[in-house]
Amino acid sequence: MNPAILEWSAVAFSILGVWLMAQRRMLAWPIGLVSVGLYALVFFEARLYSDTLLQGAFAAFLLYGWINWHRQDKPDGRVVIAPLPFGECIRDLGLGMAFGLALGAAMHSYTDAALPWLDAMLAALSLVAQWWQARRHTAAWWLWIVVDVVYVSMYVVKSLHVTAGLYLLFIGLAVMGLRAWSNAGKGLKPAID
Repeated sequence: MNPAILEWSAVAFSILGVWLMAQRRMLAWPIGLVSVGLYALVFFEARLYSDTLLQGAFAAFLLYGWINWHRQDKPDGRVVIAPLPFGECIRDLGLGMAFGLALGAAMHSYTDAALPWLDAMLAALSLVAQWWQARRHTAAWWLWIVVDVVYVSMYVVKSLHVTAGLYLLFIGLAVMGLRAWSNAGKGLKPAID
């Protein structure tokens, strides 16, 4: 497939998936599966191997999230937001950073990966954000905002300008998701969300 068409297709499905996720809609999960499959091919061609592997992990989390959300959806098709306890937040971030360092070391030592340390850490923190999203925690959107800001720079460096533009849009969608999920979660027992 033409690399430009592949990247634009991945972008289109990603935008739709994140927008649906911000709206707390179940259709976000299958659309997300299509987008990660397309992006796995884009990142492999760009030698961003941690991001390629990340797409496989995202697929697993998307399947988990789909099942988990299905058990929690309301009659309007939206899910109920759940608070994130502080201890779980610290644990998940610690595990994510440790995994990022280990993956970065492996990519640096055993592959010709471009930007192995940064790519690995962003991939690991993206997994944490995806996990939190699957668990219905508003804090996922805060982490997505931080990760997406850094991703924009990395994709510009790798000349993936369409994807960098997508991640700029993701920042806006994450802010939208943060607001929507925060409003939907009002009245919950306080946690870090």
